[in-house]
Amino acid sequence: MKYIVVLCDGAADTPVPELGGKTPLEVAKKPNIDHLSKGGELGMVKTVPEGLPPGSDVANLAVFGYDPLKYYTGRSPLEAMSMNVPLVLSDTTFRTNLVTLSDEENYEDKTMVDYSSDEISSEEASILIEAVNKELKTEEYEFFSGISYRHLLVWHNKENDFSLTPPHDISDRKITEYLPSDETILSLMKRSHEILKDHPVNKDREKRGLHPANSIWIWGNGTKPDLDLYKDKFGLSGAVISAVDLIKGIGKCAGLDVIDVEGATGTVHTNFDGKAKASIDALKGGADFVYIHLEGADEAGHRKEIENKVRAIELIDEKIVAPLLSYLEEAGEEYNILVMPDHPTPLAIRTHTSDPIPYLIYRSKGDAASGLSYTEANAKETGIYIENGFEIMKKLLS
Repeated sequence: MKYIVVLCDGAADTPVPELGGKTPLEVAKKPNIDHLSKGGELGMVKTVPEGLPPGSDVANLAVFGYDPLKYYTGRSPLEAMSMNVPLVLSDTTFRTNLVTLSDEENYEDKTMVDYSSDEISSEEASILIEAVNKELKTEEYEFFSGISYRHLLVWHNKENDFSLTPPHDISDRKITEYLPSDETILSLMKRSHEILKDHPVNKDREKRGLHPANSIWIWGNGTKPDLDLYKDKFGLSGAVISAVDLIKGIGKCAGLDVIDVEGATGTVHTNFDGKAKASIDALKGGADFVYIHLEGADEAGHRKEIENKVRAIELIDEKIVAPLLSYLEEAGEEYNILVMPDHPTPLAIRTHTSDPIPYLIYRSKGDAASGLSYTEANAKETGIYIENGFEIMKKLLS
């Protein structure tokens, strides 16, 4: 028996005027996903408990089957686990974005132009984070390079008592009222701007018409997590396939194999074919369970790229779901497959919400049949609702 999760990060949305009042899921051509939905169970699930932030960290923990109210300790420590950064219980970690701020003289007056610095390449970003670490590292804190704009700060022997704002929540807004109250963190951000604004990497990016990564933005604080191993919790061995350290970190903490795919970017331009092949190879190699995380729709939602959000959904259908189903059918494998987002990322507001999202579960030997295509409205129409998102995994495995 094989169990597969196709996690379409941020795919759920609200009606979009530019799409004729429809959502991207309603507009996208997704025959394979719709086939599964019509022949399986369709419903709604709430992945973000009340009182927790509607981030991919909280929501994906729930989809993996971990109650966020019990297991959530912050986003950045999960990323640290993926990056093999050693942590102790007294460390506090922070996500550190390379962002583009506007060019006002006073730091406090600047605007968040781009939370991803035009999705800066990992190679360029590594040089910039190295420059920041060289100037700012002390015995108390140090920076670690990650993927694209996503990096890490570790503050040793520091209590986790910070309230910080994600940069993707304040796109095109003045940063004044969102700056950290902690003087050390604010100082690190300001000093990073002095280091980065005239760095040769950024000068070169500007010549190429790209946003410069002219500041760090510190957020996503947390402490070392302690997840039950998947083998103990669900009796499964398996693999996680993702471009982002957050999801890889959950996989590592759960004792699952984390498979790196060359060209996986976390955007609509990711290596879909490589992810599909890695998933099929894992199943052929004996994995009971595969979790495939695809972030393109989420990134498009944050950037209000309507066409890219629709296209990201279509590419998941064409390049991930289609070859997976073809392999499973040809191999004669019995399988259950779950397709869902982790949270909505509405184009209208360009950030996450904690609203329930649509899910479908198709069982190759099941007899449930919704008869409905995979959309938010159809999922609501079924009346099926899972209040505690972490229970979705037990439902998949049942």
